[in-house]
Amino acid sequence: MRGVYILILKLDNDTDIRTGRLGELHFKKGYYAYVGSALGTGGFKRVTRHFNVASGKNRTRKWHIDYLLPHSRVVCAILLPTDEAIECTVARTLVQFSEEIPGFGCTDCACRTHLFFSGTDLKENIVRTCSKLIENESIIISPNM
Repeated sequence: MRGVYILILKLDNDTDIRTGRLGELHFKKGYYAYVGSALGTGGFKRVTRHFNVASGKNRTRKWHIDYLLPHSRVVCAILLPTDEAIECTVARTLVQFSEEIPGFGCTDCACRTHLFFSGTDLKENIVRTCSKLIENESIIISPNM
């Protein structure tokens, strides 16, 4: 299965994290939503990889999100099954109810960011917003499944 996904992360404390070429960034305590594409041949297996980076099973740092994952708790991943390249559309809609983290996760597109912050849980707003973007139902999975 392929599509777009949103990782919901929780950071329990303010922290500074070196994030590859972006350098050291300050992350506030709260919730983060990262929008990613799973349109490649592996599809949503990429989400499993993110879960493994967060848990320490995979120590490879390939993308910006790989630097944040070990410092946070993955709340869930929201999977949007689609063959359409709507990753950037999803990212642009999240700014309605969250703060942008400029330059994060968007080196291969013209978006301002693919990472968003909120002091409160973002899951319900994201599910509601994304249901308007795709015909299929979103699927919510947790790393403990």
